[in-house]
Amino acid sequence: MSSPLVQVEGLGKAFPTGEGSIEVLTGVDLVIEEGDRLAVLGESGVGKSTLLHILGTLDRPTAGSVRFHGEDVFARPPDSLATFRNEMLGFVFQFHHLLPEFDSVENAMMPGLLRGLDFDEMRERATAILEEVGLGHRLHHKVGKLSGGERQRVAVARALVLNPPLLLADEPTGNLDPSTGARIEDLLLEMNRTRRTALVVVTHNERLAGKLGRAVVLADGRLGPPGPAASQVRDSGLKSA
Repeated sequence: MSSPLVQVEGLGKAFPTGEGSIEVLTGVDLVIEEGDRLAVLGESGVGKSTLLHILGTLDRPTAGSVRFHGEDVFARPPDSLATFRNEMLGFVFQFHHLLPEFDSVENAMMPGLLRGLDFDEMRERATAILEEVGLGHRLHHKVGKLSGGERQRVAVARALVLNPPLLLADEPTGNLDPSTGARIEDLLLEMNRTRRTALVVVTHNERLAGKLGRAVVLADGRLGPPGPAASQVRDSGLKSA
């Protein structure tokens, strides 16, 4: 039996302060299979983004393990971990973090260029995925000339240009108007369906969580019920993990 894409066991994260440490995550367990769709809900400040950053190897846990296909990725040295992050993970954040001096294609090419892949190959791949996300007419526009929704589409293209098995999104529509946000949500779901890229979204948006179909609630450092947020998820017909 093959290992799941991601298996989190006993995950903990504490931050030191002048008066001791603050425990943000405590004993978190989570399994993500290939092609999964998962929403992480919870009130502000409960550690949702911290959890996402650990899944994305941008931060290290203080307890527990994160395994990708059975491998404890935090056992890797820093250079190897950076390579893993580039090859296996895509990121979409609330703010697109694009490079304003470059056009859409150049921004979407960046993950491959950082890996040292052929420039012409990456231009071709970036062009193809930008066309896939509906930006074939904006390939050579500087991102400063794009609308908010178009910039976020470039960010989605950049995240997926190397076909990573896992896409992590932190409030990806939080900075967009409702109509534009809904289109980005549908785009993420379409990319999950067509590419079988597992999708984990941190969000306050219960409507988006409903689209994803599976949700966990982070409260008191742990995933799942009890708590008011968990009740809302159960009432909406979602499946808690």
